[in-house]
Amino acid sequence: MTHNDVLAAVDLGSNSFHLLVGRVVGGQVYPLDSVREAVLLGAGLTQDKRIDRATQIRALDALGRFAERLRGFPRQAVRAVGTNALRVAKNAPQFLREARQTLGFPIEVIAGREEARLIYLGVAHSMAPSPQRRLVVDIGGGSTELVVGTGLEPELTESLYMGCVSYSLRFFPQGRIDKGRMKAAELAARQELAGIARAYRGAGWMEAIASSGTARSIEGILRESGYSRDGVTREGLDRLRGMLIRFEAADPERIAGLRANRAAVLPGGVAILGAVLEELHVEAMQVSDGGLRHGVLYDLLGRARHQDMREGTIAEFVRRYHVEAAQSERVRELALRLYDSLPAGAARGDKGDREDDPDRMLLSWGARVAEIGLSIAHAQYHKHSAYVLANADMPGFSRMEQQRLARLVLAHRGKLGKLRDSGAEDEDWTLVFALRIATAILRSRNDVRLPLLRVTTDAQGFALELAQSWLDENPLTTEALAAEAEYWKAIGMKLSVRGLSDRKVAVLGRH
Repeated sequence: MTHNDVLAAVDLGSNSFHLLVGRVVGGQVYPLDSVREAVLLGAGLTQDKRIDRATQIRALDALGRFAERLRGFPRQAVRAVGTNALRVAKNAPQFLREARQTLGFPIEVIAGREEARLIYLGVAHSMAPSPQRRLVVDIGGGSTELVVGTGLEPELTESLYMGCVSYSLRFFPQGRIDKGRMKAAELAARQELAGIARAYRGAGWMEAIASSGTARSIEGILRESGYSRDGVTREGLDRLRGMLIRFEAADPERIAGLRANRAAVLPGGVAILGAVLEELHVEAMQVSDGGLRHGVLYDLLGRARHQDMREGTIAEFVRRYHVEAAQSERVRELALRLYDSLPAGAARGDKGDREDDPDRMLLSWGARVAEIGLSIAHAQYHKHSAYVLANADMPGFSRMEQQRLARLVLAHRGKLGKLRDSGAEDEDWTLVFALRIATAILRSRNDVRLPLLRVTTDAQGFALELAQSWLDENPLTTEALAAEAEYWKAIGMKLSVRGLSDRKVAVLGRH
């Protein structure tokens, strides 16, 4: 990257969609432009957890406007993430297909704890450096994230299924507020918090910080109403709570500092924030301008500078599950060699482009963690590996990346029908081929002399050519490759394995 590069983050929140464009200067990201669209995606969830079509159209219109601003941006300079509404919506896959086409960039649905990590990163970068431990609370439209951390490092992360949109719809229908409804909302939020409150209070912190539009809206009302000069205090929030009950609605005409586009979701936000202050024994919170989209920008900057959080996560899994590093590195190198020989890899051109290829990175990670399941049991270890990868917290990875990584690892040995039935993408087959062949050739787990080999692909499948003399010297591997061809045949695809004469190998070697 150069000092004048521009990055963009798109946050598809349950309440609002945000676009933030920033310029990188000296390792910092300086905002250039921002766009907010009040989509209310969470409010469009039907009783059976589907996003209704009217809300989808509103969301696609917003993304179309974002797409205009992002025109000309390279793919690696933009990261779009979806949060709680897209985590829970049953028709999210169908909507995301349209959304990606409209935006023109991939969209990742991130897990709750990954959202919490990115929020903390955004808040930490937006505030003055401090050696003190901080509590960060972000009340979104459909979920609330809580993080305790020091500096740029989160230590405790949690995402709870409560948000200003969902709670406002659930407890304050048609915007009606009374003491009973507010008490019920606060009690529900306190019950959500009860499971984590002791651990968080035990960790302790010196500063408490609230982020998100809900916190900024509440701070503005408290300041305009004379209830607090700075931030959010428990006393000020109690007075706002009393005002809402007295007025029986969040009325922008009567509540100073309340914007009309925040009115519908204010009561849910007040109830949740009040419960947080009560359960975590907090008297006052500062309010930060940083949040998820800022964290996404800094995480994107780290990836571009090869300080990718995902690399750290993979390294931790290798360590935690006692993976044999030498073998995983052998497999990784051969799998990447095979991938680079095929059109998908060769099209990436020079080394820099290849290193930024998301499919190539996924293959590299898959080779490194394919054997984590051996720490559980040798039999069917690939299934144990895939289960862990699909369900563990993996900082830096989106849900879709985790699921795709798990599919690749699951398919790296055994029958291939499971991959065909799991909705694999076309690109997945190339990755699976590369990892399976590398695993088969290196099954001896030694530093074997690798032969000259050639790989090609077409619509029917793959072809592999190796020196016949090498195949003769390694009958176990030859048998394994023959069995591999049968696995591909069983799903209607071709894998041909052909031996090359020494003369042909010599000719190819000169080229």
